Amino acid sequence: MRRFGLIGKNISYSFSPGYFREKFDRLGLRDCRYEIFDLAEIAELPALLNRFPDLEGLNVTIPYKESVIPYLDHLDEQAGEIGAVNTLCIRAGRLEGFNTDVIGFRETLLPLLTQTDRAALILGTGGASKAVAYGLGQLDIHYRFVSRKPGNSHLTYSDLNAKVLKEFQILVNCTPLGTYPEVDKAPPLPYEALGSSHLLYDLIYNPSRTTFLKRGLKQGARIKNGLDMLGFQAEASWNIWNS
Repeated sequence: MRRFGLIGKNISYSFSPGYFREKFDRLGLRDCRYEIFDLAEIAELPALLNRFPDLEGLNVTIPYKESVIPYLDHLDEQAGEIGAVNTLCIRAGRLEGFNTDVIGFRETLLPLLTQTDRAALILGTGGASKAVAYGLGQLDIHYRFVSRKPGNSHLTYSDLNAKVLKEFQILVNCTPLGTYPEVDKAPPLPYEALGSSHLLYDLIYNPSRTTFLKRGLKQGARIKNGLDMLGFQAEASWNIWNS
């Protein structure tokens, strides 16, 4: 049996097991399974690996994309530059870390861009936001982080107003606000300042249309959820596990 899975915290809502089950069925892979491993803390990872010595690969989600790095035997160069990992490959007892989020984000954002999309606000400063920043940099799109707390060169939500939103056409939600089951939550933005020149991208895919996206759509903005990104990053993970 080839075993793969997802590690994170409070992740029973994840679509990943269903995605990979469909993939295995489509490819006729009867000896593969993909499971959710909900960890109360990342320190439980070594015990998980000992419990399932047949594990070949894991995806990593909130909140462990950064804290997993000290447990790795090898860190891919690009993942090191990003500073976050969402894919683990286990080869000959060695734990290797990669980042396929950047591929998923870049490839799904690119078809949506117009000539006026020159700058982006990244909402949140966790592991996923680092992959988003890296992808924006690859596309030569200027970006600023938005955080609840002031620090570094980050903006805070209280800094956001109509003038600021006019300068930033792309808003990417990298926070968990709006994820099932707390679907009524959304980043605290001046949504009334949004318009047809804006693109709202939410890494959340459950629900498919978050409150963040609904409020942007109401103002005429273009919207995109994270489901297609999940597919791209999952396929990139699969390629790593089978390389």
